[in-house]
Amino acid sequence: MTAIYKGVTLWFTGLSGSGKTTISAAVAKEVRLRDRNVEILDGDIVRTHLSKGLGFSKEDRDTNIRRIGFVANLLSRNGVVAITAAISPYRHIRDEVRAMTADFLEVYVSAPLDVCEKRDVKGLYAKARSGEIKGFTGIDDPYEPPLTPEIICHTDRETIEESTQKVLTELELRGYIPSSKYSSSYSQ
Repeated sequence: MTAIYKGVTLWFTGLSGSGKTTISAAVAKEVRLRDRNVEILDGDIVRTHLSKGLGFSKEDRDTNIRRIGFVANLLSRNGVVAITAAISPYRHIRDEVRAMTADFLEVYVSAPLDVCEKRDVKGLYAKARSGEIKGFTGIDDPYEPPLTPEIICHTDRETIEESTQKVLTELELRGYIPSSKYSSSYSQ
């Protein structure tokens, strides 16, 4: 008999350049290998399609996160592992999404600002520091770290594989994915 696994919203949050997209992609790949349906809602891609026309005011950012949360909730309540990778800088709006989602795990992808700036291939931090970009999270707009995330990935001290395994282990322990003994490219 095949096991039935519940869906879950796996909410990756952190500064630009912290590693949200990289880790979420690695987690999604492994979840697929374990025969689970998975979708990634990446902040940059969602802004291009679902939230086109929104700016970066606090109100627009909140609207964007609510939209991502709404779609993630629809997916997860229908058995999908819905992975979001969006900065989602404001704690209250992440908490609002958590409150409307039955199965929600917050993953804080933590890296110091200077590390994120060094990783910035798009040059966004430099543009923000020069004043070319206004309201950039971590420079002239706040980022509010989660107070009690289920998972913390310290990407300045952990490899991608270590952070990925940390997330996979939590998903296994909570019964959202089968154990790595069935299939894993990240088994310990």
